Amino acid sequence: MQDFRDLEVWQFAHQLALRIHQTTRGFPRDELYGLISQMRRSSASIASNIAEGCVRRTDVDFASFLYHALSSTSELEYQLLLSHDLGYLDPSASAS
Repeated sequence: MQDFRDLEVWQFAHQLALRIHQTTRGFPRDELYGLISQMRRSSASIASNIAEGCVRRTDVDFASFLYHALSSTSELEYQLLLSHDLGYLDPSASAS
């Protein structure tokens, strides 16, 4: 069993979740229970699945949780695209 905090991919996912929380603070209040909530859950799910996979007994189980993390990444990617198209994201911020 490995400590998920030692994995670079988890560290990156954690920073992404923090950044999504910060970014969505500037979204319209009427998106609080919509897009804001979805984006925060998606971003947290990426790091959560990596962390949960680390305590699984087999590489197959770990790989399954990594696949779930990848799925959440794709979900978040669409939500960022939608946020950009709705004008909620500063175009210069979304490129970095």
